[in-house]
Amino acid sequence: MTIMDEDAGAPGADEDSARLPLLLEAVLGVGTDLELRTTLQHIVDSATELTGARHGALGVVDPERPRLTELFTSGMTDEERQRYRRPEDLTPDARSTGVPIRVHTQVFGRLHLTGKRGGPFTEEDLALLRVLASQAGIAIGNARLYETARQRERWIEGAAAVTTALLTGATAENALTTVAEQARILADASAGVVLQPTEQGGMEIVAASTRDDPGDLVGTTIAPGSPVLVQLLGGEPVFIEDSATDPRMTTHVRSRFGPSMMLPLQSGGKLIGTLALPRRRGGPPYSAVDRLLASQFASQAALALVLADARHDRERLAVFEDRDRIARDLHDLVVQRLFATEMMLESTRRRAAASSDEDALLGRAVDELDSTIQEVRTTIFALQQPPADAPTTFRGRVLRETGGAAVPLGFQPSVHFSGAVDTLVDEGTADRLLAALRGALAAAHRRPGVGAITVEVSAGEGGGARLRVEDDGTPPTTVTWP
Repeated sequence: MTIMDEDAGAPGADEDSARLPLLLEAVLGVGTDLELRTTLQHIVDSATELTGARHGALGVVDPERPRLTELFTSGMTDEERQRYRRPEDLTPDARSTGVPIRVHTQVFGRLHLTGKRGGPFTEEDLALLRVLASQAGIAIGNARLYETARQRERWIEGAAAVTTALLTGATAENALTTVAEQARILADASAGVVLQPTEQGGMEIVAASTRDDPGDLVGTTIAPGSPVLVQLLGGEPVFIEDSATDPRMTTHVRSRFGPSMMLPLQSGGKLIGTLALPRRRGGPPYSAVDRLLASQFASQAALALVLADARHDRERLAVFEDRDRIARDLHDLVVQRLFATEMMLESTRRRAAASSDEDALLGRAVDELDSTIQEVRTTIFALQQPPADAPTTFRGRVLRETGGAAVPLGFQPSVHFSGAVDTLVDEGTADRLLAALRGALAAAHRRPGVGAITVEVSAGEGGGARLRVEDDGTPPTTVTWP
């Protein structure tokens, strides 16, 4: 006998007729809400009410492995819920019944009922459940499509927000932190971290975002030779069921986390780093949709990072070009006029039959102009230096000064080092020597006929240093310091 029997005189026909409105209401009810969790809870509540069951459970089955991902119940205590955590526990016995719920041809979960009031479950109860399960499969399919669309929209909006943030002036460190934080929020992860390759062949966490203090996450390294590195350095995503127990994970922080995604940040074949999104221990695994959307986000974020880096390079180039323009203007306009004025004063001083006081006054004016010209030339040399990424070693700072002087001089000075200058020269001595070097190069530029300059820097014990600057001007000049 089924719910469609029309023989009113048959036993149970009145009960079936009374339940038809409930079935219709349940069928209509499961399709009225597009929010998936609400729909699933409504299905299990409707099934228990329709059959008179005391307890109902709807277990959502993981399509990739034999386990439940979620459990929706009706009329159960927390202790009773724990008995339904495994799919094999949902098989019906003499006191229970259940039906699978399919979305298209794939089993989505199983609806399981126990403890019917007034007797055992009947074939009519099972028929009602099949009708409800059939309609539930359609409603779940619609709700999943809606949820996937909303989820995709959130990831697209997040990727757009990251792109906007990176292209509006974020520093390199802030850019990586922005990617980690936005991805963590979108993936509902416990942490979002960005790793970059190290010179030793491993990977290091360089940016992290968590719900609380990142603690010791930043600076954590994956040692060279770790099994997971082969995939990461090859630009392949890595999906992990449980970070704490997966043998591929070797970091000391892995015990904090469960399911995780590790996605390559690469653009145009260039690997920038890896985006890792671990969830808490015991957290829900990432679905196929989660993995797809997160991978697309990582590709978009990598492109944004490349564009932001290119934008930063263009801005630095614009700064260099502007500094070169200022240096040329100072040289072509200011220095030339100051030098001409100095020459006129010197000529006037020699021709005039002035008193000793007036002669001294003219002499001081000439000296002041000479000093001003030297300071302006020194400023011109400094403007030729890159405004950022200054070298940290003494040898590098000397080469930076001579390299910058090559622009106004029109040639590259020859530089020779003697002794362990980087380790023997202290900071104070280095600063004084570099100031003397700048002055000597500026003075050499003023002299006519200079086509070559030799710079010699030597270091001795105790932090001392010696500078020798020789040019081939007319006449040749040698400057020594100290």
